[in-house]
Amino acid sequence: MSIIGIQGQILEVTVVGCNKLKDTEWISKQDPYVFLEYSSAQYRTKTCTDGGKNPTFNHKFKLELIEGYVEIKIMVWNENKVTSDKFIGSGRALLQKVLSQGFDDDTWPLQTTSGRYAGEVKLVLHYSNALKPATTTSFSPSALPYVTPSIPQVPPFPIPPPAPAATYAVHYSSSCPYSSHPNSSYPPPPYPPTSNYPPQASHCYHPQPNRPPPPQASPSYPPPPYPPTYANPRPPPQDSAYYPPGPYSEYR
Repeated sequence: MSIIGIQGQILEVTVVGCNKLKDTEWISKQDPYVFLEYSSAQYRTKTCTDGGKNPTFNHKFKLELIEGYVEIKIMVWNENKVTSDKFIGSGRALLQKVLSQGFDDDTWPLQTTSGRYAGEVKLVLHYSNALKPATTTSFSPSALPYVTPSIPQVPPFPIPPPAPAATYAVHYSSSCPYSSHPNSSYPPPPYPPTSNYPPQASHCYHPQPNRPPPPQASPSYPPPPYPPTYANPRPPPQDSAYYPPGPYSEYR
């Protein structure tokens, strides 16, 4: 992320202190200090005598920003008056947050030359010319603010469609002058003038309301006559072929 328009602006950097530093001394406590490098400029804090692993500095610097440089290199050393200073660890502080928001108080990790953890350093960065978002919005008289349209409420249950109206079939007669077909574009003829004479029978068919057919009477037939009954169930005697037939007598 590149920040433009920072050339020549002032960035305030405060080195607060370090925590959990790597100990480079065997007998006494170490005397650490912090060294900052920004582009070609270099800054050094005072030495914290017998600071050990958690030194405190509260040293403030003012850096002149350069276009295209958005990080500060951090190095921590142990000052040694007899021999050369011993390197403890290094890290980087990124400036994107402070340049966009104006303030940053993060803690940055340190590493040894082999990439191992060597502690951390706390910096407080302040940039007074950071871009600030607009807090108010004004509208011209001709432009109206956009209003989100309201969403219609849908009932939880579907509404059944209305029942269709009852229709009746109507028959039209071509010979009737008083009936008109619905598809006809001609208006119906005028009604005939009324007279005092009794009305004549009309040949027009008029629709009648739907009525159930009259009940039909069930066909009735007279019962068949029963066969005659006899007092004596024996059949009458048969005529003999050798004697003349005589008068029949009725058995009782």
